[in-house]
Amino acid sequence: MQISRSGLMWLWLSLLILLVDQATKFWASDSLVLYVPKKITGFFNLTLMHNEGIAFSLLADQSGWQRWFILIVAVIVVIWLLWWLYQSPKNLKLQNIALTLVIGGALGNIYDRAVLGYVVDFIQLHYQNYYWPAFNIADSAITVGAVLLILDTLFRKQVDPKEIDPKT
Repeated sequence: MQISRSGLMWLWLSLLILLVDQATKFWASDSLVLYVPKKITGFFNLTLMHNEGIAFSLLADQSGWQRWFILIVAVIVVIWLLWWLYQSPKNLKLQNIALTLVIGGALGNIYDRAVLGYVVDFIQLHYQNYYWPAFNIADSAITVGAVLLILDTLFRKQVDPKEIDPKT
């Protein structure tokens, strides 16, 4: 399949996610004090945090091996998603958008982990004294992309691959 006819045509969205993610993390790191919440609403704070683990800070209390393990796994996943995107016709829009959201978010967190040794989180939602773990734009893109991918898988009309027009 030619690159111009594949889902790789949607990679601009990954780049946009990566740029917005890094810009907001830079802003948060520059403007917020580590672990000091800045109240925005009754359920939303901006709180700078450094996550050395994975989702929900799992593995954050380990000796440091997790940084490289998580980094290697994330790079392998991004390579696999890029291959999937390459194999996907560009007209499978929802699938391609979902994949590029996940790729862009993963690259944002990969960058943090490789350069800083931790992922910068700063968005904190809560209800009274119940707090959701802090997250960032990259995490949001990964989550939205995963949900869209599931929805696409569940609801896309199954089409014979011969019927997909590779020119669209």
